[in-house]
Amino acid sequence: MPRVAVAGFMHETNTFAPTRARYDDFAAADAWPGLVRGPEMFDAVAGINLPVAGFIEACRAERFELVPLLWCSASPLAHVEREAYERIVADLLQSLAQALPVDAIYLDLHGAMVAEHIEDGEGELLRRIRALVGPDLPVVASLDLHANVTAQMAAMATSLVAFRTYPHIDMAETGARAAQLIGRLLRGERLYMALRKPGFLIPLVWQCTLIEPAAGLYRLLGELEREGVVSMSFTPGFPPADIPECGPAVLAYATRPEAAEHAAGELARAVEEAEPAFAGTIHDPDQAVRHAMQAAGRASRPIILADTQDNPGAGTNSDTVGLLEALVRHRAQGAVVAMVCDPTAAKAAQAAGEGSEIGLGLGAWSGLPGHRPFQASYRVDRLGDGNFTGTGPFYRGSRMRLGPMALLRVVGTDVRVIVSTRKQQAADQAKFRHLGVEPAAQKILALKSSVHFRADFQDLAEEILIVAAPGPNPVNHLDFPYRRLRPGMRLMPGGPAYRR
Repeated sequence: MPRVAVAGFMHETNTFAPTRARYDDFAAADAWPGLVRGPEMFDAVAGINLPVAGFIEACRAERFELVPLLWCSASPLAHVEREAYERIVADLLQSLAQALPVDAIYLDLHGAMVAEHIEDGEGELLRRIRALVGPDLPVVASLDLHANVTAQMAAMATSLVAFRTYPHIDMAETGARAAQLIGRLLRGERLYMALRKPGFLIPLVWQCTLIEPAAGLYRLLGELEREGVVSMSFTPGFPPADIPECGPAVLAYATRPEAAEHAAGELARAVEEAEPAFAGTIHDPDQAVRHAMQAAGRASRPIILADTQDNPGAGTNSDTVGLLEALVRHRAQGAVVAMVCDPTAAKAAQAAGEGSEIGLGLGAWSGLPGHRPFQASYRVDRLGDGNFTGTGPFYRGSRMRLGPMALLRVVGTDVRVIVSTRKQQAADQAKFRHLGVEPAAQKILALKSSVHFRADFQDLAEEILIVAAPGPNPVNHLDFPYRRLRPGMRLMPGGPAYRR
Protein backbone atom coordinates (compact mmCIF):
# COMPACT_ATOMS: atom_id res chain seq x y z
CA MET A 1 0.00 0.00 0.00
CA PRO A 2 1.63 3.32 -1.09
CA ARG A 3 2.38 5.81 1.69
CA VAL A 4 1.48 9.38 0.73
CA ALA A 5 2.39 12.35 2.93
CA VAL A 6 -0.25 15.12 3.04
CA ALA A 7 0.36 18.76 3.98
CA GLY A 8 -0.99 22.23 3.25
CA PHE A 9 0.24 25.82 3.68
CA MET A 10 -2.01 28.35 1.96
CA HIS A 11 -1.82 32.10 1.62
CA GLU A 12 -2.77 34.58 -1.11
CA THR A 13 -0.57 37.62 -0.60
CA ASN A 14 -1.54 41.15 -1.62
CA THR A 15 1.79 42.96 -1.32
CA PHE A 16 -0.05 46.31 -1.30
CA ALA A 17 -2.41 45.42 1.56
CA PRO A 18 -2.14 47.21 4.92
CA THR A 19 -1.82 44.24 7.31
CA ARG A 20 0.74 41.40 7.28
CA ALA A 21 -0.04 37.75 7.97
CA ARG A 22 1.13 36.59 11.39
CA TYR A 23 1.50 33.09 12.75
CA ASP A 24 -1.70 33.57 14.74
CA ASP A 25 -3.60 34.20 11.49
CA PHE A 26 -2.69 30.68 10.36
CA ALA A 27 -3.32 29.15 13.77
CA ALA A 28 -6.86 30.55 14.15
CA ALA A 29 -9.96 29.20 12.42
CA ASP A 30 -12.13 31.47 10.26
CA ALA A 31 -14.16 30.01 7.40
CA TRP A 32 -11.62 27.18 7.28
CA PRO A 33 -9.88 25.29 10.08
CA GLY A 34 -6.95 26.71 11.98
CA LEU A 35 -3.56 25.00 11.91
CA VAL A 36 -3.96 21.26 12.45
CA ARG A 37 -1.32 18.55 12.77
CA GLY A 38 -1.37 14.81 12.25
CA PRO A 39 -4.58 12.76 12.16
CA GLU A 40 -6.63 15.73 13.44
CA MET A 41 -6.42 17.00 9.87
CA PHE A 42 -8.89 14.38 8.64
CA ASP A 43 -11.80 15.49 10.82
CA ALA A 44 -10.91 19.19 10.56
CA VAL A 45 -11.32 19.34 6.77
CA ALA A 46 -13.96 16.63 6.27
CA GLY A 47 -16.95 17.76 4.23
CA ILE A 48 -15.46 21.15 3.33
CA ASN A 49 -14.92 22.30 -0.25
CA LEU A 50 -11.12 22.27 0.08
CA PRO A 51 -8.48 20.60 -2.13
CA VAL A 52 -7.06 18.63 0.78
CA ALA A 53 -10.52 17.25 1.61
CA GLY A 54 -11.05 16.09 -1.96
CA PHE A 55 -7.57 14.58 -2.05
CA ILE A 56 -8.09 12.63 1.16
CA GLU A 57 -11.42 11.25 -0.01
CA ALA A 58 -10.02 10.19 -3.39
CA CYS A 59 -6.96 8.54 -1.82
CA ARG A 60 -9.08 6.54 0.57
CA ALA A 61 -10.96 5.17 -2.42
CA GLU A 62 -7.58 4.17 -3.91
CA ARG A 63 -6.57 2.63 -0.58
CA PHE A 64 -3.43 4.76 -0.25
CA GLU A 65 -1.99 5.01 3.25
CA LEU A 66 -2.16 8.70 4.12
CA VAL A 67 0.45 10.27 6.40
CA PRO A 68 -0.96 13.63 7.57
CA LEU A 69 1.69 16.23 8.44
CA LEU A 70 0.05 19.65 8.93
CA TRP A 71 -2.43 21.92 7.19
CA CYS A 72 -3.08 25.63 7.62
CA SER A 73 -4.31 28.70 5.81
CA ALA A 74 -4.76 32.38 6.55
CA SER A 75 -7.17 34.84 5.02
CA PRO A 76 -5.51 36.95 2.29
CA LEU A 77 -3.36 39.72 3.75
CA ALA A 78 -0.06 41.42 2.99
CA HIS A 79 3.31 39.62 3.24
CA VAL A 80 3.59 36.57 5.47
CA GLU A 81 5.83 37.55 8.36
CA ARG A 82 9.26 35.91 8.35
CA GLU A 83 8.64 34.29 11.75
CA ALA A 84 5.34 32.78 10.61
CA TYR A 85 6.75 31.42 7.33
CA GLU A 86 9.86 29.91 8.89
CA ARG A 87 7.99 28.45 11.85
CA ILE A 88 5.37 26.71 9.71
CA VAL A 89 7.85 25.48 7.10
CA ALA A 90 10.17 24.12 9.79
CA ASP A 91 7.22 22.34 11.41
CA LEU A 92 6.18 20.83 8.08
CA LEU A 93 9.70 19.70 7.18
CA GLN A 94 10.30 18.16 10.60
CA SER A 95 7.02 16.24 10.33
CA LEU A 96 7.98 15.06 6.85
CA ALA A 97 11.45 13.96 7.97
CA GLN A 98 9.89 11.91 10.78
CA ALA A 99 7.42 10.32 8.35
CA LEU A 100 10.00 9.13 5.82
CA PRO A 101 10.11 6.94 3.90
CA VAL A 102 7.02 7.81 1.85
CA ASP A 103 6.16 7.01 -1.75
CA ALA A 104 4.75 10.43 -2.68
CA ILE A 105 3.90 13.85 -1.25
CA TYR A 106 0.76 15.92 -1.77
CA LEU A 107 0.73 19.65 -0.96
CA ASP A 108 -2.35 21.86 -0.73
CA LEU A 109 -0.90 25.24 -1.75
CA HIS A 110 -2.26 28.52 -3.03
CA GLY A 111 0.50 29.61 -5.37
CA ALA A 112 0.52 33.36 -4.61
CA MET A 113 2.35 33.46 -1.26
CA VAL A 114 4.92 36.20 -0.69
CA ALA A 115 6.81 36.31 2.61
CA GLU A 116 8.69 39.27 4.05
CA HIS A 117 12.00 37.69 3.06
CA ILE A 118 11.00 35.38 0.18
CA GLU A 119 9.10 36.47 -2.94
CA ASP A 120 8.28 32.92 -4.05
CA GLY A 121 6.82 31.35 -0.92
CA GLU A 122 5.66 28.11 -2.53
CA GLY A 123 8.71 27.73 -4.76
CA GLU A 124 11.00 27.99 -1.74
CA LEU A 125 8.92 25.47 0.21
CA LEU A 126 9.11 23.02 -2.70
CA ARG A 127 12.87 23.61 -2.98
CA ARG A 128 13.37 22.76 0.69
CA ILE A 129 11.24 19.64 0.34
CA ARG A 130 13.33 18.53 -2.64
CA ALA A 131 16.49 19.06 -0.61
CA LEU A 132 15.06 16.64 1.96
CA VAL A 133 13.58 13.92 -0.26
CA GLY A 134 15.66 14.14 -3.43
CA PRO A 135 14.77 14.80 -7.08
CA ASP A 136 12.80 11.66 -7.91
CA LEU A 137 10.05 11.33 -5.30
CA PRO A 138 6.64 12.29 -6.76
CA VAL A 139 5.56 15.68 -5.34
CA VAL A 140 2.17 16.91 -6.53
CA ALA A 141 0.64 20.21 -5.45
CA SER A 142 -2.80 21.66 -6.04
CA LEU A 143 -2.97 25.40 -6.70
CA ASP A 144 -5.56 28.14 -6.58
CA LEU A 145 -6.74 29.54 -9.91
CA HIS A 146 -5.11 32.84 -8.85
CA ALA A 147 -1.65 31.34 -8.41
CA ASN A 148 1.30 33.31 -9.73
CA VAL A 149 3.12 30.23 -10.99
CA THR A 150 6.90 30.63 -10.89
CA ALA A 151 9.59 28.76 -12.78
CA GLN A 152 10.88 27.38 -9.48
CA MET A 153 7.47 26.02 -8.51
CA ALA A 154 7.17 24.24 -11.87
CA ALA A 155 10.72 22.87 -11.66
CA MET A 156 10.50 21.61 -8.07
CA ALA A 157 7.09 19.88 -8.32
CA THR A 158 6.49 16.73 -10.28
CA SER A 159 3.10 18.16 -11.18
CA LEU A 160 0.99 21.22 -10.37
CA VAL A 161 -2.78 21.12 -10.82
CA ALA A 162 -4.97 24.23 -10.48
CA PHE A 163 -8.64 25.02 -9.96
CA ARG A 164 -10.73 25.53 -13.09
CA THR A 165 -13.57 27.60 -11.69
CA TYR A 166 -13.87 31.12 -10.32
CA PRO A 167 -15.91 31.17 -8.08
CA HIS A 168 -13.87 28.23 -6.81
CA ILE A 169 -16.53 25.57 -6.58
CA ASP A 170 -14.12 22.83 -7.72
CA MET A 171 -11.56 23.01 -4.93
CA ALA A 172 -12.29 19.53 -3.58
CA GLU A 173 -12.50 18.25 -7.16
CA THR A 174 -9.01 19.65 -7.82
CA GLY A 175 -7.67 17.72 -4.85
CA ALA A 176 -9.18 14.58 -6.33
CA ARG A 177 -7.46 15.29 -9.66
CA ALA A 178 -4.17 15.63 -7.77
CA ALA A 179 -4.78 12.18 -6.27
CA GLN A 180 -5.31 10.77 -9.76
CA LEU A 181 -1.98 12.24 -10.87
CA ILE A 182 -0.19 10.70 -7.89
CA GLY A 183 -1.75 7.36 -8.80
CA ARG A 184 -0.32 7.60 -12.32
CA LEU A 185 3.12 8.55 -11.00
CA LEU A 186 3.11 5.69 -8.50
CA ARG A 187 2.38 3.31 -11.36
CA GLY A 188 5.61 4.45 -13.00
CA GLU A 189 4.27 6.91 -15.55
CA ARG A 190 6.63 9.74 -16.47
CA LEU A 191 5.25 13.21 -17.13
CA TYR A 192 6.83 16.03 -19.12
CA MET A 193 5.99 19.65 -18.32
CA ALA A 194 5.62 22.77 -20.46
CA LEU A 195 5.11 26.26 -19.03
CA ARG A 196 3.99 29.44 -20.81
CA LYS A 197 3.58 32.93 -19.32
CA PRO A 198 1.23 35.28 -21.24
CA GLY A 199 2.33 38.91 -21.15
CA PHE A 200 -0.52 40.83 -19.51
CA LEU A 201 -2.20 41.11 -16.13
CA ILE A 202 -5.87 40.08 -15.91
CA PRO A 203 -8.16 41.97 -13.48
CA LEU A 204 -9.71 39.65 -10.91
CA VAL A 205 -13.30 40.65 -11.73
CA TRP A 206 -12.86 39.53 -15.36
CA GLN A 207 -11.20 36.23 -14.50
CA CYS A 208 -14.65 34.83 -13.68
CA THR A 209 -15.22 31.48 -15.40
CA LEU A 210 -19.00 32.02 -15.55
CA ILE A 211 -18.48 34.63 -18.27
CA GLU A 212 -16.38 35.02 -21.39
CA PRO A 213 -13.56 34.94 -22.26
CA ALA A 214 -12.50 32.75 -19.32
CA ALA A 215 -15.38 30.32 -19.85
CA GLY A 216 -14.25 29.59 -23.39
CA LEU A 217 -10.59 29.27 -22.43
CA TYR A 218 -11.39 26.63 -19.83
CA ARG A 219 -13.50 24.74 -22.37
CA LEU A 220 -10.47 24.72 -24.66
CA LEU A 221 -8.29 23.57 -21.76
CA GLY A 222 -10.50 20.51 -21.32
CA GLU A 223 -10.42 19.76 -25.03
CA LEU A 224 -6.60 19.84 -25.05
CA GLU A 225 -6.39 17.01 -22.49
CA ARG A 226 -6.09 14.27 -25.08
CA GLU A 227 -3.47 12.27 -27.00
CA GLY A 228 -1.10 11.89 -24.08
CA VAL A 229 -1.83 15.25 -22.44
CA VAL A 230 -2.61 14.20 -18.87
CA SER A 231 -3.20 17.54 -17.13
CA MET A 232 -3.69 21.16 -18.19
CA SER A 233 -3.89 24.22 -15.95
CA PHE A 234 -4.48 27.90 -16.66
CA THR A 235 -3.90 30.27 -13.75
CA PRO A 236 -4.95 33.86 -14.63
CA GLY A 237 -2.83 35.06 -11.70
CA PHE A 238 -3.15 37.36 -8.70
CA PRO A 239 -2.37 40.93 -9.84
CA PRO A 240 -1.97 42.58 -6.39
CA ALA A 241 1.44 40.94 -5.99
CA ASP A 242 4.49 43.03 -6.81
CA ILE A 243 6.86 40.24 -7.83
CA PRO A 244 8.60 39.54 -11.16
CA GLU A 245 6.58 36.40 -11.94
CA CYS A 246 3.17 37.89 -11.21
CA GLY A 247 0.63 37.13 -13.90
CA PRO A 248 -1.07 34.35 -15.86
CA ALA A 249 0.47 30.98 -16.60
CA VAL A 250 -0.35 27.91 -18.67
CA LEU A 251 0.91 24.49 -17.57
CA ALA A 252 0.73 21.24 -19.51
CA TYR A 253 1.81 17.75 -18.42
CA ALA A 254 1.98 14.95 -20.95
CA THR A 255 3.54 11.54 -21.52
CA ARG A 256 5.57 13.00 -24.41
CA PRO A 257 7.49 16.32 -24.28
CA GLU A 258 6.25 17.45 -27.70
CA ALA A 259 2.63 16.88 -26.65
CA ALA A 260 3.11 19.07 -23.56
CA GLU A 261 4.76 21.82 -25.59
CA HIS A 262 2.02 21.77 -28.23
CA ALA A 263 -0.85 21.88 -25.74
CA ALA A 264 0.73 24.66 -23.67
CA GLY A 265 1.41 26.68 -26.81
CA GLU A 266 -2.15 26.29 -28.09
CA LEU A 267 -3.73 27.46 -24.84
CA ALA A 268 -1.25 30.29 -24.32
CA ARG A 269 -1.99 31.60 -27.82
CA ALA A 270 -5.71 31.50 -27.09
CA VAL A 271 -5.16 33.49 -23.88
CA GLU A 272 -3.16 36.14 -25.74
CA GLU A 273 -5.82 36.39 -28.46
CA ALA A 274 -8.50 36.85 -25.80
CA GLU A 275 -6.68 39.79 -24.20
CA PRO A 276 -9.09 42.53 -25.42
CA ALA A 277 -12.06 40.61 -24.00
CA PHE A 278 -10.67 40.66 -20.45
CA ALA A 279 -12.29 44.03 -19.78
CA GLY A 280 -15.70 45.30 -18.72
CA THR A 281 -17.73 48.15 -17.28
CA ILE A 282 -16.82 49.52 -13.87
CA HIS A 283 -19.14 51.91 -11.96
CA ASP A 284 -18.27 54.51 -9.37
CA PRO A 285 -20.31 54.33 -6.13
CA ASP A 286 -22.77 57.13 -6.94
CA GLN A 287 -23.44 55.82 -10.45
CA ALA A 288 -23.94 52.31 -9.12
CA VAL A 289 -26.31 53.33 -6.33
CA ARG A 290 -28.44 55.55 -8.57
CA HIS A 291 -28.69 52.78 -11.16
CA ALA A 292 -29.48 50.17 -8.51
CA MET A 293 -32.23 52.31 -7.00
CA GLN A 294 -33.88 52.83 -10.39
CA ALA A 295 -33.56 49.16 -11.32
CA ALA A 296 -34.81 47.97 -7.94
CA GLY A 297 -38.03 49.92 -8.42
CA ARG A 298 -39.05 47.68 -11.31
CA ALA A 299 -37.22 44.46 -10.39
CA SER A 300 -38.51 41.48 -8.46
CA ARG A 301 -35.03 40.34 -7.48
CA PRO A 302 -32.10 42.10 -5.75
CA ILE A 303 -29.60 44.32 -7.52
CA ILE A 304 -26.09 43.32 -6.46
CA LEU A 305 -23.25 45.82 -6.11
CA ALA A 306 -19.84 44.14 -5.92
CA ASP A 307 -17.52 46.24 -3.72
CA THR A 308 -14.49 44.68 -5.37
CA GLN A 309 -11.83 47.16 -4.23
CA ASP A 310 -12.42 46.15 -0.60
CA ASN A 311 -12.65 42.43 -1.24
CA PRO A 312 -11.10 40.68 1.79
CA GLY A 313 -10.51 37.69 -0.45
CA ALA A 314 -7.88 39.83 -2.19
CA GLY A 315 -6.09 40.85 1.00
CA THR A 316 -8.03 43.92 2.16
CA ASN A 317 -9.29 44.38 5.70
CA SER A 318 -12.96 44.69 4.64
CA ASP A 319 -13.29 47.97 6.52
CA THR A 320 -13.89 50.68 3.90
CA VAL A 321 -17.24 52.46 3.94
CA GLY A 322 -17.40 54.34 0.63
CA LEU A 323 -20.23 52.27 -0.81
CA LEU A 324 -22.14 52.39 2.49
CA GLU A 325 -21.85 56.19 2.47
CA ALA A 326 -23.20 56.34 -1.09
CA LEU A 327 -26.20 54.18 -0.20
CA VAL A 328 -27.01 56.44 2.77
CA ARG A 329 -26.36 59.62 0.78
CA HIS A 330 -28.87 58.61 -1.89
CA ARG A 331 -31.34 57.23 0.70
CA ALA A 332 -31.48 53.78 -0.87
CA GLN A 333 -34.35 51.53 0.19
CA GLY A 334 -34.02 47.90 1.23
CA ALA A 335 -30.21 47.92 1.07
CA VAL A 336 -27.89 45.63 3.03
CA VAL A 337 -24.07 45.94 3.07
CA ALA A 338 -22.05 42.82 3.86
CA MET A 339 -19.67 42.65 5.57
CA VAL A 340 -17.78 45.45 7.28
CA CYS A 341 -15.14 43.98 9.57
CA ASP A 342 -14.95 46.13 12.70
CA PRO A 343 -14.27 44.30 15.98
CA THR A 344 -14.82 47.46 18.04
CA ALA A 345 -18.24 48.14 16.51
CA ALA A 346 -19.27 44.49 16.89
CA LYS A 347 -18.28 44.58 20.56
CA ALA A 348 -20.19 47.83 21.14
CA ALA A 349 -23.32 46.37 19.52
CA GLN A 350 -23.10 43.23 21.64
CA ALA A 351 -22.75 45.34 24.80
CA ALA A 352 -25.71 47.55 23.86
CA GLY A 353 -28.05 44.68 22.97
CA GLU A 354 -30.72 44.22 20.30
CA GLY A 355 -33.07 47.17 19.88
CA SER A 356 -30.56 49.69 21.27
CA GLU A 357 -29.19 52.72 19.45
CA ILE A 358 -25.48 53.47 19.50
CA GLY A 359 -23.38 56.22 18.03
CA LEU A 360 -20.07 55.18 16.53
CA GLY A 361 -17.61 55.60 13.71
CA LEU A 362 -17.87 52.44 11.64
CA GLY A 363 -14.97 50.97 9.71
CA ALA A 364 -11.80 52.56 8.30
CA TRP A 365 -9.64 51.32 11.18
CA SER A 366 -6.78 50.25 8.87
CA GLY A 367 -5.42 53.77 8.67
CA LEU A 368 -5.45 53.88 4.86
CA PRO A 369 -4.84 57.42 3.60
CA GLY A 370 -8.07 59.22 2.67
CA HIS A 371 -10.35 56.79 4.53
CA ARG A 372 -12.37 57.74 7.56
CA PRO A 373 -14.99 55.96 9.70
CA PHE A 374 -18.66 56.49 8.89
CA GLN A 375 -20.02 58.43 11.86
CA ALA A 376 -23.72 57.80 12.48
CA SER A 377 -26.31 56.55 14.90
CA TYR A 378 -27.08 52.88 14.44
CA ARG A 379 -29.89 50.68 15.68
CA VAL A 380 -28.83 47.17 16.68
CA ASP A 381 -31.35 45.06 14.77
CA ARG A 382 -29.82 41.62 15.40
CA LEU A 383 -26.84 39.98 17.07
CA GLY A 384 -25.01 36.73 16.30
CA ASP A 385 -22.03 34.81 17.61
CA GLY A 386 -20.49 34.32 14.16
CA ASN A 387 -20.59 30.52 14.37
CA PHE A 388 -22.46 28.88 11.50
CA THR A 389 -21.92 26.59 8.52
CA GLY A 390 -21.56 27.71 4.91
CA THR A 391 -24.28 26.47 2.59
CA GLY A 392 -23.31 27.85 -0.83
CA PRO A 393 -21.21 26.19 -3.54
CA PHE A 394 -18.00 28.03 -2.62
CA TYR A 395 -18.06 27.86 1.20
CA ARG A 396 -19.92 24.53 1.27
CA GLY A 397 -19.43 22.87 4.64
CA SER A 398 -17.16 25.60 5.99
CA ARG A 399 -17.55 25.98 9.73
CA MET A 400 -17.49 29.77 10.05
CA ARG A 401 -15.85 31.29 13.11
CA LEU A 402 -16.21 35.02 12.48
CA GLY A 403 -16.53 36.18 16.08
CA PRO A 404 -19.37 38.37 17.42
CA MET A 405 -21.49 39.84 14.63
CA ALA A 406 -24.23 42.45 14.39
CA LEU A 407 -26.83 43.72 11.95
CA LEU A 408 -26.87 47.51 12.28
CA ARG A 409 -29.38 49.93 10.70
CA VAL A 410 -28.29 53.49 9.99
CA VAL A 411 -30.89 55.43 11.96
CA GLY A 412 -33.32 57.35 9.77
CA THR A 413 -32.60 55.21 6.69
CA ASP A 414 -33.45 51.82 5.23
CA VAL A 415 -29.76 50.92 4.92
CA ARG A 416 -28.41 48.09 7.05
CA VAL A 417 -24.89 46.77 7.42
CA ILE A 418 -23.60 43.41 8.64
CA VAL A 419 -20.61 43.86 10.95
CA SER A 420 -18.18 41.06 11.80
CA THR A 421 -15.23 40.64 14.15
CA ARG A 422 -13.14 38.64 11.67
CA LYS A 423 -13.04 39.49 8.00
CA GLN A 424 -14.57 37.21 5.37
CA GLN A 425 -15.87 38.07 1.94
CA ALA A 426 -19.63 38.02 1.46
CA ALA A 427 -19.80 34.91 -0.70
CA ASP A 428 -22.38 32.82 1.13
CA GLN A 429 -26.03 33.54 1.92
CA ALA A 430 -25.61 31.87 5.31
CA LYS A 431 -23.82 35.01 6.50
CA PHE A 432 -27.05 36.95 6.03
CA ARG A 433 -29.33 34.30 7.46
CA HIS A 434 -27.17 34.06 10.57
CA LEU A 435 -28.51 37.54 11.38
CA GLY A 436 -32.08 36.95 10.23
CA VAL A 437 -31.75 38.51 6.78
CA GLU A 438 -33.11 36.66 3.73
CA PRO A 439 -30.96 37.85 0.79
CA ALA A 440 -33.61 37.23 -1.89
CA ALA A 441 -36.05 39.55 -0.10
CA GLN A 442 -33.76 42.61 -0.30
CA LYS A 443 -33.75 45.27 -3.00
CA ILE A 444 -30.00 46.00 -3.02
CA LEU A 445 -27.14 43.81 -1.77
CA ALA A 446 -23.73 45.47 -1.50
CA LEU A 447 -21.18 42.65 -1.22
CA LYS A 448 -17.50 42.96 -0.39
CA SER A 449 -16.36 40.42 -2.97
CA SER A 450 -15.04 40.38 -6.53
CA VAL A 451 -16.34 37.13 -8.01
CA HIS A 452 -16.83 34.42 -5.37
CA PHE A 453 -20.22 35.86 -4.45
CA ARG A 454 -21.53 34.77 -7.85
CA ALA A 455 -21.50 31.11 -6.79
CA ASP A 456 -24.31 31.68 -4.28
CA PHE A 457 -25.85 34.99 -5.37
CA GLN A 458 -25.82 35.17 -9.17
CA ASP A 459 -28.99 33.14 -9.63
CA LEU A 460 -31.00 35.35 -7.27
CA ALA A 461 -29.77 38.65 -8.76
CA GLU A 462 -31.71 40.79 -11.21
CA GLU A 463 -28.48 42.55 -12.17
CA ILE A 464 -24.85 42.68 -11.01
CA LEU A 465 -22.72 45.82 -11.10
CA ILE A 466 -18.98 45.96 -10.43
CA VAL A 467 -18.26 49.00 -8.25
CA ALA A 468 -14.95 50.78 -7.75
CA ALA A 469 -15.58 52.25 -4.31
CA PRO A 470 -12.41 53.47 -2.56
CA GLY A 471 -10.32 50.52 -1.37
CA PRO A 472 -6.84 48.97 -1.42
CA ASN A 473 -7.52 46.44 -4.22
CA PRO A 474 -7.81 48.63 -7.35
CA VAL A 475 -9.60 47.22 -10.38
CA ASN A 476 -7.30 49.33 -12.57
CA HIS A 477 -3.79 47.98 -12.16
CA LEU A 478 -2.36 51.34 -13.22
CA ASP A 479 -3.27 52.45 -9.70
CA PHE A 480 -0.86 49.95 -8.12
CA PRO A 481 2.63 51.33 -7.37
CA TYR A 482 4.43 48.35 -8.90
CA ARG A 483 8.21 48.19 -8.47
CA ARG A 484 9.10 44.55 -9.13
CA LEU A 485 7.11 43.32 -12.17
CA ARG A 486 9.06 41.93 -15.08
CA PRO A 487 9.62 44.61 -17.73
CA GLY A 488 7.23 44.53 -20.68
CA MET A 489 4.29 43.07 -18.73
CA ARG A 490 1.12 44.85 -19.82
CA LEU A 491 -0.57 46.21 -16.69
CA MET A 492 -4.11 45.96 -18.11
CA PRO A 493 -5.52 44.09 -21.12
CA GLY A 494 -4.42 46.15 -24.11
CA GLY A 495 -2.78 48.63 -21.75
CA PRO A 496 0.71 50.04 -21.36
CA ALA A 497 3.70 47.85 -20.67
CA TYR A 498 5.48 48.04 -17.33
CA ARG A 499 8.84 49.78 -17.28
CA ARG A 500 11.05 49.85 -14.19
